Amino acid sequence: MSHDDVLNPKHMPHDPEKATLEGKNKFVGFWMFLGGETVLFASLFGTYLALSGSTSGDNTPENLFGLELVFIMTMLLLTSSLTSVYAMYHMKNHDFKKMQLWLGVTVLLGLGFLGCEIYEFYHYIHEYGFTFRSSAFGSGFYTLVGFHGGHVLFGLFWITSLMIRNQKRGLNLYNAPKFYISSLYWHFIDVVWVFIFTVVYLLGKVG
Repeated sequence: MSHDDVLNPKHMPHDPEKATLEGKNKFVGFWMFLGGETVLFASLFGTYLALSGSTSGDNTPENLFGLELVFIMTMLLLTSSLTSVYAMYHMKNHDFKKMQLWLGVTVLLGLGFLGCEIYEFYHYIHEYGFTFRSSAFGSGFYTLVGFHGGHVLFGLFWITSLMIRNQKRGLNLYNAPKFYISSLYWHFIDVVWVFIFTVVYLLGKVG
């Protein structure tokens, strides 16, 4: 494969993210990273479950959590996962503009999720006085949910940086693996949120 083949999207194969050895190595490194992230989140879930019964006063999961807002947050994040799939579909079809469009929609949905989460934390703190130091339950809750929110913020920064940096370059065999791996990372964040929604909010609400 010549240097021109790498830079010219017209010569790219159907799976440009895995067409080069460098791209394949990026996947290996990403799966190793994801294994570590999975262990880390599993530890945070275990810690939360161990501390969730140590509440203070009326600040219990049953009294605090409102499923309406959490449902909206879930729909925003799950929809962003779908738009990310659309983006990667257009990447495989070498349509850079449509890929950028759907990645932009993904970022906007992710920002909407973060906005709701910030509002949720603000509401708990100012309406109920429920803070990180209120109880062991509060520490476990803010650590787990906040850590996930930090990952969402990082994912948004990652995708946005790729979009801006490659705006004039277009799609090639060098940046295709980067776009695809950022999409996989976004799916991972979505899967973690499904577990948070189930373990923290649903189980917490039903007691």
